[in-house]
Amino acid sequence: MRNSDAQEQTPQLAEENIRAVAKLQKQAARRRTAGERFADAVSARVARESTVVVHVIWFGLWVVINSGRVSFVTPFDPFPFTLLTTIVSLEAIFLTLFVLASQNRMTHEADRRAHLDLQVNLLSEQEMTVVLRMLGELCEHFDLRATVSSSKYRELASRTDVSQLAEQLEQELPPSDRGPAEGPS
Repeated sequence: MRNSDAQEQTPQLAEENIRAVAKLQKQAARRRTAGERFADAVSARVARESTVVVHVIWFGLWVVINSGRVSFVTPFDPFPFTLLTTIVSLEAIFLTLFVLASQNRMTHEADRRAHLDLQVNLLSEQEMTVVLRMLGELCEHFDLRATVSSSKYRELASRTDVSQLAEQLEQELPPSDRGPAEGPS
């Protein structure tokens, strides 16, 4: 399927949403610092299968050469391969720091998206409440009272108190699902 065919099949509102999401992604990418871009690049590079292959070959050659099995090369790091251990330890430390930096940035971006999602959900709830109230007025005008007189309709047509919902959720969740334990300050 060609790109133009796909665009013809995608509703206009969906296309607008896709462009809005793409714009948010581009803005987030532009906000990254040089250090964040470097950490992301390192993390992306080492997360490839080829990196595993390179390390297996590197370690294998190191062990073979430093075990004295290659007659024309003098071992420079004999068993227990202290230099190799040091290099691998340093590599592990730096890779861990790069991965943690990338994960920290991604968590921050996910938090931003979650806040945006919450705002959109709150706005949708408020809009839906207005729509239900308008529908109720229409039902009353046309003397259709079965739905608007139900307790379920009255509950849904009233404004939702998000703070109260959050408190209820906090009380209902088991302690392990509530997030980090709060200790004394």
